Amino acid sequence: MANSHPADTRGATSSSSSYAEAGVDTAAGDLAVELMKEAVQATHTAGVLGGVGGFAGLFDVSFLKAYDQPLLATSTDGVGTKVAIAQALDKHDTIGQDLVGMVVDDIVVVGARPLFMTDYIACGRVVPSRIADIVKGIALACSATGTALVGGETAEHPGLLGPDDYDVAGAAVGAVEASRQLGPHLVGDGDVVLALASSGLHSNGFSLVRHILRTAGLDYTDTLADLGGPIGEALLEPTRLYTSPLLAVLDDPAAAGAVHALSHVTGGGIAANLARVLPVGAWVELDRSSWSPSTVFRVLSDIAGSTLESSEGTWNLGIGMIAVVSAAQADSVAALLTAAGIETWPVGAVSTSERDLAGFEQGAKGVDGGAVRLVGSYRG
Repeated sequence: MANSHPADTRGATSSSSSYAEAGVDTAAGDLAVELMKEAVQATHTAGVLGGVGGFAGLFDVSFLKAYDQPLLATSTDGVGTKVAIAQALDKHDTIGQDLVGMVVDDIVVVGARPLFMTDYIACGRVVPSRIADIVKGIALACSATGTALVGGETAEHPGLLGPDDYDVAGAAVGAVEASRQLGPHLVGDGDVVLALASSGLHSNGFSLVRHILRTAGLDYTDTLADLGGPIGEALLEPTRLYTSPLLAVLDDPAAAGAVHALSHVTGGGIAANLARVLPVGAWVELDRSSWSPSTVFRVLSDIAGSTLESSEGTWNLGIGMIAVVSAAQADSVAALLTAAGIETWPVGAVSTSERDLAGFEQGAKGVDGGAVRLVGSYRG
């Protein structure tokens, strides 16, 4: 689709000498905007209106008139303490994809197509090339997920953040026809639970990661043979983006109605996040023997002297997204996703039969959902 002029709220608020004396470099902020502008523009579809420097991004949603009952979906998130590793290694070109993955892949969970996103970067000092690297990473991931990056803000907070410290956050909006909304209302007895492989740690549980390495006296630049290079490089593996492959499945006539619910495995781990998208009274036992957690999880567990099972409430352990699908179409959905480059396999099935649910995760994050537990032993 043709690009229109971008609307980017990022920019300076004052050029007075007193502001510079306070530690805020507005000229650096302007330079950062120039360095990122081309990458941001590349995300823009015909729906984006306005020009660079506007106070708000504009997006034309006239197409929603064709919907019978259009629903807007919104999500906001950050990258968490993974930014500390990017800062320690002075490598900032992957953290943007982490942000998009955390935000936009929550939109597709309800069956919605992401429309646009905004970002926010708070830093102690604006280093134009660093900010540009972060935003270029965001823009590339937005392009990969069909999401327009319509605005953003870089805020310089000297005295509150260290000169090389920063944090990133973002928000996105998507749309779905009400009749195509995914969720617990579609899940039934016998549905198959498919696991979609993660690319690694994604962006959750890094406070635990940092604690493990600090306790062991290891630096991010230390090399471990099992990881094939520096620890920090493995930890910065960007979050896998699931939106486009999942939307392709949802739009495929051969898979019409096959997907009933999706769960993005973020904070809280596999069981708790799956429980959120199951109806009350439904339960699932996930078979650990159906997959082998990635090397990075095993290395970290070995360093900590703990078991993989002990981190199930923190890390994704190799499963970044879960799809609950009709049993009759489970094989075809798995094949479509695997062909799109995401290894996908059955890991359990939904049951609504009566049973003792002691030991199950039951709902999470305020959701009174179903019950899930992991059983068996991980494959070696």
